[in-house]
Amino acid sequence: MTPQATPIISNARPGSSIPAIKAVWINGELVDPAHATVSVFDHGLLYGDGVFEGIRVYGGRILKCKTHLDRLYASAKSIRLDVPYTHDELTRAMRETCDANQRTDTYIRLCVTRGAGSLGLNPFNCDKPTVFIIAGSIQLYPPALYEHGMAVIVAKTIRTDPRALSPAIKSMNYLNNIQAKIEAIDAGVLEAIMLNWKGHVCECTGDNIFVVKDGQLLRPPLSAGILEGVTMRIVGDLARGLGIPVVERDITVEDVMGADELFLTGSAAEVIPVTKVNQTPIADGKPGPTTSKLTKAFRDMIAAGVPED
Repeated sequence: MTPQATPIISNARPGSSIPAIKAVWINGELVDPAHATVSVFDHGLLYGDGVFEGIRVYGGRILKCKTHLDRLYASAKSIRLDVPYTHDELTRAMRETCDANQRTDTYIRLCVTRGAGSLGLNPFNCDKPTVFIIAGSIQLYPPALYEHGMAVIVAKTIRTDPRALSPAIKSMNYLNNIQAKIEAIDAGVLEAIMLNWKGHVCECTGDNIFVVKDGQLLRPPLSAGILEGVTMRIVGDLARGLGIPVVERDITVEDVMGADELFLTGSAAEVIPVTKVNQTPIADGKPGPTTSKLTKAFRDMIAAGVPED
């Protein structure tokens, strides 16, 4: 199975073979995308006050559905946002949205905002949360990069200090990541490695990062300020199943530059090799055998029927 080679979420352009989004689920109803709107007074729009999950669906099965929903509710609880639907109701809503769009292989964006309120920061002046679900297509990186590897930079923008905002909260405010993404685009690449307040490797703007060194898989610990990705956890489990040790420890830029292999993981990105950092090749500048082995294991898992728990 190859990575999804479909455009970023949008309705299809004339002549495109990609199916248009036919319906969006919002506050309990499936509506035409043109009518899937939120108030200009919604605090999700005004202040980024809300949480979300990006979730993959393969063969009609929602990858790690329970894990994603558990994280959504944990994020919401952390900001004292009450999700007005149960796990089962949101699961049904996601399936209804996929069915309405006739998609069995898709990307879901599930968002919960604070809802419409006053022009002021007080979140408790909002009447009720807004919940919406989009089932569309996403492509972060061109398919060729999955075969040949991608180039990244180390951003000057550091990751938000966890003493300011817990990285475990998957918040709708992504300005920190966007600043680093702009650095990457200005440098002519598509992704950037972000360091934490100590100067250690944290994560990328939208992906987690793994370093392969001396037969081991290294990843930053939670204490480095990362959001532990669902795909990161899956790949770690696959590695252990293949007898590849997984070590969580602080990672330096020197560790990255001296890596035998480097790759990124994410719900949208899946597993993608990195072969160049700051214009310097990693090892021989080609995707390595461990990355290829884990990519195959990930795709085999999908082909066998993804776990939903």
